[in-house]
Amino acid sequence: MSTNAKKKAKPPATSRGTKLATGSGAPEAVGRTLEQEIGSQVRDYRKLAGLTVAELATAAQISTGMLSRIENGQISPSLNTLQLLSEALNVPLPMLVASVESRRECSYVKRGEGVSIRRRGTKVGHQYHMLGQSLGGKIAVEPYFIELSKDAVPYSEFRHEGTEIIYMLTGEISYAYGDRSYRLTPGDTIMFDSSELHGPDKLTKLPATYLSIIVYQRT
Repeated sequence: MSTNAKKKAKPPATSRGTKLATGSGAPEAVGRTLEQEIGSQVRDYRKLAGLTVAELATAAQISTGMLSRIENGQISPSLNTLQLLSEALNVPLPMLVASVESRRECSYVKRGEGVSIRRRGTKVGHQYHMLGQSLGGKIAVEPYFIELSKDAVPYSEFRHEGTEIIYMLTGEISYAYGDRSYRLTPGDTIMFDSSELHGPDKLTKLPATYLSIIVYQRT
């Protein structure tokens, strides 16, 4: 072998704290306390359910002031308080108290095990299954597997913060966005600003299924 042959470069050793370059323009992650992570989870699920701070506090039998401090990560809620909140939000307690480290790694949901979510405004035959929990940080990501059963009814009055991406899997529907409507068949994708009225306005071929991913900035 020639002494001038170039040796294969080895990748540099990295550590957990080393800053790595990626293909994304996302900023470097910033650490959070457990209280802040729990508060962020409670706030996200409250908004997902379409509840105000006062409404959730009443349902969980705690004061609005306490709920506000929990959501802002200012206090460490007791296990009993978290249990009351999980029941009022209709989400499993572990999704509110998962450790900071476990949420930084990944969220893994096996087939058929996505948490069923009831959303305000959801109509008959619309079933939402959450495919993963939010990983914290300034940006929230909510992935859903949505099923429209044979008895589903149209509903195009959804409106919320963020950007939504829909990927059609089975069936055929017409999806309304503002004053326009888009025909969606398997393999079609639509992405939009979800602060405008939207939702399936014509159910052409049922049952139907699609993926919905909602991304928004936490407040």
